[in-house]
Amino acid sequence: MKDIHQAIDCCSDDTTITGEGIVADYATSMREDAFAVSNEEKKVRIALLFKEIMEVIGLDLSDDSLRGTPERVAKMYIEEIFSGLDPANKPASTLFSNTYAYNQMLIEKNITLYSYCEHHFVPIMGRVHVAYISSGKVIGLSKLNRIVQYFGRRPQVQERLTNQIGAELSAVLDTDDVAVIVEAKHLCVCSRGVADDASSTTTVYYGGRFRAADKIAELHNYVFR
Repeated sequence: MKDIHQAIDCCSDDTTITGEGIVADYATSMREDAFAVSNEEKKVRIALLFKEIMEVIGLDLSDDSLRGTPERVAKMYIEEIFSGLDPANKPASTLFSNTYAYNQMLIEKNITLYSYCEHHFVPIMGRVHVAYISSGKVIGLSKLNRIVQYFGRRPQVQERLTNQIGAELSAVLDTDDVAVIVEAKHLCVCSRGVADDASSTTTVYYGGRFRAADKIAELHNYVFR
């Protein structure tokens, strides 16, 4: 398992120190003035620019079906598929004391993932499996889904997405004992270029006790059986 075992220690929201001592930055690249204008202004500007794209490729926007598309796309970008770029949309995590003394791994598997490839802006679709061992706190189960959604709703590469989910769970739960497995299909591979609809990509984040071979085997038994 060593070739896919990603040993990562959290050191801040945006960086990690790998098992080889390399400082890795996995923050989504953002302009310093990313939030200098309101979301409403962003939607107006995106609609104008997307209208220009449609016209450049030859579409007739006087058609009833196309006329409102620039505004629909702008709203979708800001309010939906790229809403995870805005820290204001970061989900609050509800924690509870582990009064029932549950000390084994907790696994939430098959969390639906929709994200977008930052290279071609086409969908990444798949599922995410997350696991953790409590250090004294437990998290509401739906919050695990919301954390995945938050980091998925932005232009992404799967490797960074996996690290962001793992690091966020580690920080929220105050434990290194976190694991994340992401299985996804990339439409930049499936629908263009090599056009290979059969292939998929798997990435992992293993922290703390999940770095041990027996814990990885136990996790895989629950997830993939």
